[in-house]
Amino acid sequence: MVEFSPARRYVEDAGVVLTGLGLPPAYGKVLGWLLICDPPHATATEIAEATGLSKGSVSTGIRMLESGQLVRRVANPGRRGIAWELSPDAFTRAAESDRFRIFRELMDRGIELLGGERSPLTDRLVFTRDLYAFIERELPGFIERFKTEHAEKMASTQRGEADDRVGHQHREPDQDVRA
Repeated sequence: MVEFSPARRYVEDAGVVLTGLGLPPAYGKVLGWLLICDPPHATATEIAEATGLSKGSVSTGIRMLESGQLVRRVANPGRRGIAWELSPDAFTRAAESDRFRIFRELMDRGIELLGGERSPLTDRLVFTRDLYAFIERELPGFIERFKTEHAEKMASTQRGEADDRVGHQHREPDQDVRA
């Protein structure tokens, strides 16, 4: 059995998880690498080397992820090739996409095709349509609440780091730092 580094194991796991969400494994691996690589961008060649994918698979994966606005091109000064990084709002953008509306509309068409909501043939379609209508209705508020909480968390973290820096600057050399 091949032993992978923890980073490569993460990439492989990302491929498996995202396959379960409907993405081809290669796209999941590219996305997984872009989530953890340092620096936070990489060329297609670097992604291929890190993930074990062919350059063709990486290139196709990047094109698809870019079309979905999950990754973006970034400057790569002093290095060869175009670099790619995860879009800062990739996952909220994906959640805000039209997928829920499109799927709800598909369920509506199925309900109509089978005789309307009162038809006994449409129970599963009505349930699924109502679920997606609920998600479509609630998701924007959910994402806004997340963005607000996340912004507050980041501001708090930054304040804490600034406090830590100030505390270290004012400490006397022989001061006991135990509380």
